[in-house]
Amino acid sequence: MVSQEFLSKLTVKNDKKIVLLIMDGLGGVQDEVSGKTELETADCPNLDALAKEGICGLSDPISPGITPGSGPAHLSLFGYDPLRYEIGRGLLDSLGIDFEFTQQDLASRGNFATLNKEGIITDRRAGRIATEKNYQICEELFSDLKIDNVKIFVKPVKEHRLSVIFRGEGLSDKISDVDPQKEGLKPLSAKALNDSAQRAADIVNKFLKMANEKLTKFFPANTILLRGFSRMVDLPSFKEIYKLNAAAIAGYPMYRGLAGLLGMDVLPVTKTIEEQFKLLEKEFENYDFFFIHIKQTDSSGEDGDMPRKVKIIEEVDRSISLLRKLSPDVVVITGDHSTPARLKSHSWHPVPLLIYSPHCRFDTVENFTETECIKGGLGRISAGEIMALALANAGKLIKYGA
Repeated sequence: MVSQEFLSKLTVKNDKKIVLLIMDGLGGVQDEVSGKTELETADCPNLDALAKEGICGLSDPISPGITPGSGPAHLSLFGYDPLRYEIGRGLLDSLGIDFEFTQQDLASRGNFATLNKEGIITDRRAGRIATEKNYQICEELFSDLKIDNVKIFVKPVKEHRLSVIFRGEGLSDKISDVDPQKEGLKPLSAKALNDSAQRAADIVNKFLKMANEKLTKFFPANTILLRGFSRMVDLPSFKEIYKLNAAAIAGYPMYRGLAGLLGMDVLPVTKTIEEQFKLLEKEFENYDFFFIHIKQTDSSGEDGDMPRKVKIIEEVDRSISLLRKLSPDVVVITGDHSTPARLKSHSWHPVPLLIYSPHCRFDTVENFTETECIKGGLGRISAGEIMALALANAGKLIKYGA
């Protein structure tokens, strides 16, 4: 991918508007019964029309064969090298709930989860408990905590998600995850990855032991799994690199956190996909770049719920008509990664990509699906190249060289 330092030298400001629509976990694989992916199953006349009028392809979030987390996958979409900028999920989730970070803070991403009597994880998401239950548990059990002079904040995020932030001197983020990210296993112990992280690992393990004792009466949410330990990082400003006045329309805290970390304006949370697009309409004159994030495609894929993922894609498709009425100069539609319902997890499969602008060179793609996009004029590219293509189609990149 082209470096941001190079791109920033070519970028110019104009009044053209770009919309980047990310359907989280969009890509799929063929269902064993129907032989179709979620996109191939869904009825998407508006997405198909954009595919016919634009140019399509497939993108690799990191590299072929690599299954990405959502953090690095989104960094790549925004043109940041995900191997250069490592950001722990704990930091992003905590920023997304407007937690005020200090330089002493160590953040982690947490799941309420279910343990059986043998200490085996039977559900990593505790049945996706209601957000209201999450708030109740955090308020009742985990207010005003301190272990070995380290203050601990346990903050609800959404459904089974929570953030745990440790505040104290000398807390390194070089510690291993507690979450094995598979059911049927026991939770892991936090381990120091170098000598400087031993204190942090010890504090985390003491907290988890205490949490398990407190949570016995809250089955199925009777344990906490932690991962993505991270401290605050500095990233180049999205606005300074691309000369874009950018806004994020996202409901899930992690993506709000990442957008804010990059310097985007994070717009108010909406309840439905339709409301996200109505917010786009309301704010359309105020910004020249919009990042719209749809989470439900990913969560339904992780649940193995293909019909629901199909339904969400169709719901997004219905809102594309409003997007088109606004007449943005460039529309980019893709996912951060694939989450096939058949696999119930993120996967390494490349992601369908569509770019629409008056300057696109047409291809022969008829439908916005994996099997059609692989024939598209964009070919198979790195997700890190998408921002340059969006800028070019918006006339925001000058010629390089004489």
